[in-house]
Amino acid sequence: MKLGTENRKKTIWAAVLAAIAVIAVAYEILPYLWGPAPTPGSSAQAAAPTPTRPTTARPGAKAAKKLRPTENLDPTLQLQLLASSEQMKYEGSGRNIFVSEAEEVKIEAPKGTGATDHPQPVQWKPPDQPQAPAIPLKFFGFASGPGEPKKVFLSKESDVFIAGEGEIVDRRYKVVRISPTSVEIEDLLFSGQPQTIQLTTS
Repeated sequence: MKLGTENRKKTIWAAVLAAIAVIAVAYEILPYLWGPAPTPGSSAQAAAPTPTRPTTARPGAKAAKKLRPTENLDPTLQLQLLASSEQMKYEGSGRNIFVSEAEEVKIEAPKGTGATDHPQPVQWKPPDQPQAPAIPLKFFGFASGPGEPKKVFLSKESDVFIAGEGEIVDRRYKVVRISPTSVEIEDLLFSGQPQTIQLTTS
C-alpha cells in the first residue's frame, strides 16, 4: 500500500510540474505567434521589400577625400582677403562669346568716320513778307470845320466814307495820320508800313 501512494504522489507532482512548464512555454511563445494586428501600410511594406541599390565606389573618391582641404572654422574677419578681393579687376580678352573660335573673323577698325554725305552749311534767311496790295481808297476832301478833329472824305468805287485819325474804314483800312495834302492809311490784313494817299481835287 505504501508503494502505491508514493507512486501516486510522484505522478501528481510530475503532472503539476508539466502543467507549469506548459503554461510557462505558452506564455513565452504565444505573443510571438499572435503578434500585434497588422496595418494595411505595414503589410504592403512587408510584402514588397525595398530594392537595395548597389553602391559602387568611384576610383578617385578616396583620393578626393584625402586631398579635400580642411575647412577653416575661425570666425574672425580676414581683412587681407577682403582687400585682395576688392582690388581684383575683370579684364576681358575681347573675344566674342557668341562666336566659336573657328568662326571668329577679325574686323578691321574703320579708317574714316563713315559719313558719305558732306552737307553744306545752310544760311538762314527770314521769309519774305507778302507785299500789301495798293489801297483802293481815294482822298478827295476834308469833312471837319475849324477847331474840330480832323476828318476826311474817302471813297471806294461808289462808296463814300468819313473818318478821322485812328478810325477804321471798310472794316480793313485804318487812318493813321491826316496831313493837309495826304492821308496815311494802313491795311490791317498786311502788317507793314502805311501807304500814303494824295489829295485829289478832281
